[in-house]
Amino acid sequence: MAEKLTPREKGFSEWYVDLVQKAKLADYSDVKGCMVIRPNGYALWENIQRTMDRMFKDTGVKNAYFPLLIPESYLKKEAEHVEGFNPQLAIVTHAGGSKLEEPYVIRPTSETIINRSFSKWIQSYRDLPLLVNQWANVMRWEMRTRLFLRTTEFLWQEGHTCHETEADAEERTLQMLEVYRAFAEDYLAMPVLPGRKSESEKFAGALRTYSIEAMMQDKKALQAGTSHNLGQNFAKAFDTTFQGRDGQQHHVWQTSWGSSTRLIGGLILTHSDDTGLVVPPKIAATHVVIIPIAGKATDAEKTAVLERSHALAADLRKAGLGVVVDDDDTKSPGFKYNEHELIGTCLRIELGPKDLAKNSCVMVRRDLRQKEFVSLEEAATKAQAMLDQMQKDLFQKARDFRDSHTFEVNSYEELKAKAEDGFLLAHWDLDPKTEARIKEETGLTTRCRPFSVKQEPGKCVMTGNPSPGRIVFSKAY
Repeated sequence: MAEKLTPREKGFSEWYVDLVQKAKLADYSDVKGCMVIRPNGYALWENIQRTMDRMFKDTGVKNAYFPLLIPESYLKKEAEHVEGFNPQLAIVTHAGGSKLEEPYVIRPTSETIINRSFSKWIQSYRDLPLLVNQWANVMRWEMRTRLFLRTTEFLWQEGHTCHETEADAEERTLQMLEVYRAFAEDYLAMPVLPGRKSESEKFAGALRTYSIEAMMQDKKALQAGTSHNLGQNFAKAFDTTFQGRDGQQHHVWQTSWGSSTRLIGGLILTHSDDTGLVVPPKIAATHVVIIPIAGKATDAEKTAVLERSHALAADLRKAGLGVVVDDDDTKSPGFKYNEHELIGTCLRIELGPKDLAKNSCVMVRRDLRQKEFVSLEEAATKAQAMLDQMQKDLFQKARDFRDSHTFEVNSYEELKAKAEDGFLLAHWDLDPKTEARIKEETGLTTRCRPFSVKQEPGKCVMTGNPSPGRIVFSKAY
């Protein structure tokens, strides 16, 4: 039988690590804090990358690539930026058998070195807006790591744009946040709350940071994407200027925005179960497995079943689906069922001699695990319909879970009592000291001030001081 996972109720963290490894998504490496992404996991990343890349390009963004190594002096040009990242930096001091004149930092993010290029490329307002993105790896020296969710090296995309005005930059910042929201909800079936981060939680060097926050099955928050209005901070540090329509020199207004392989962790934690991985069909690499069931069939019956299985697979592939015919006769049907449920194949089709005699097959959706008998003539159409419904149902289930674990709280005692219960909408007085004290005493952090929540003044749950509105507090990854 396929390997069993630790049940979620007995150990959620253990279940997660079990699933990632036994579903062959990723594995630990001998490099501290780094992971090996296995083909099953990388196939998900390829589909995420392919889809998001198209969505970015639909907004006018073009891809580029910038160096992995950044001169240390570049990071020091923007004081808040280097202070924010300094504890996480990996620095190269020697190369080619000798000590370098200036150390290089392995990129934790690329605002600084990208600005060096922007300062050369931009001369006039006619060069704006400049919209680029890069797909790359970055390194942040993490003390506590977890596969996909937080690793020392990870894969991501980082978008960087330059604009004439602050209004243009703010519009782009929110536009890209909306791209992330649409991707998370429409493809990952992961409901998110878009909103603005607090000052202490914003990106180092930004004017404002916005994020999308998702709730996992253990009721913790996962930051699934961020978009930053950088203002002119980096432009001034690197003298990124342009001649404006008025003939004068101006610093550009900038944005940056990013998401990473942590999305795969979010997918796992949102949808999967004690049997294994559950993947929303829109992002799955393998949509359908067809399992021919021979049993005690004659050779002629086995041949007929195999031929019909491959013919059905061809029809499904024509519809754009990823299909596998699992005809390995060294494994029992039960073993195959468990194996494909573990690795997250969206739909299972069983076909044996008796089914063929009735001109039918059995279909089983991964999330429901319930058998449905379907005529072979309708199989291709039915498979697509079941996958479409599965995508919708996964989103609805996740949204219902989030909404049922989202609460308004109006006192500090209530906040502490519900600390493990999900998203807590509470008033806060905007004082970073209050925010830090709440974190220290409860483990709760501010996630974002959601756009969907009407902001009405109240009193801070801890201090009683005036608050402009409610912000989400939650325990988080």
